Amino acid sequence: MNEIRFRLEISAQEYLRYYQGEVGSVQVMTVSGKTIQFPAGALQKHVTQSGVNGSFRIIFDDDNKMISLERTAYL
Repeated sequence: MNEIRFRLEISAQEYLRYYQGEVGSVQVMTVSGKTIQFPAGALQKHVTQSGVNGSFRIIFDDDNKMISLERTAYL
């Protein structure tokens, strides 16, 4: 399995565009400097009243299919 770590800050107002389907995917820069894209729906369980803020990791299987998106304590 592989994992990628990144920091994300999306305001509640901005996340509304993802929720309403105007934007279907999220693009982030990882701590290693790579740019990745993943489905916006993966963030849904991490949304708070202030939006989505924090450090995260995506775990992939050996075929680079996303297994999970998890909040982490740090990068």
